[in-house]
Amino acid sequence: RICVITLAEAHPLLQSGKTIKSINYQISANCSRLQNKVSGKSKRVRLFDLGAQFLTELAPLCRISSSDGEEYTIYSCIRGRLIEVNENILSNPAILQEKPSTEGYIAVVLPKFEESKSVTQGLLTQKEYEEVLLKRLNSSS
Repeated sequence: RICVITLAEAHPLLQSGKTIKSINYQISANCSRLQNKVSGKSKRVRLFDLGAQFLTELAPLCRISSSDGEEYTIYSCIRGRLIEVNENILSNPAILQEKPSTEGYIAVVLPKFEESKSVTQGLLTQKEYEEVLLKRLNSSS
């Protein structure tokens, strides 16, 4: 039921030749994802009263700058409460590229229980995702 936000395999930052320069969880002057604090033994129970930020599908999670000057905004893509952000990628941005689906995750989001089924039904399977990438590749060549 929790969603781990990572970079998609086809994201430009995971293509050869890109080097990540910096990752910034400061979304605006008044909003930092690093200020999201969920504490206690039972994070699930405390989410709604101890500061877990609510995210919409279009909520930015962070901005990633690459050494070629490009900046990428990474969005939540899912409605829910921000459980945690991966602070390890701040000091070691290379793990975002080296291990994007494990240690290089960006954030963990908990959708509302009543919405979790509809959220997962709208996701692509690995096979569907690969077909989308193949179509994209064929249409650009």
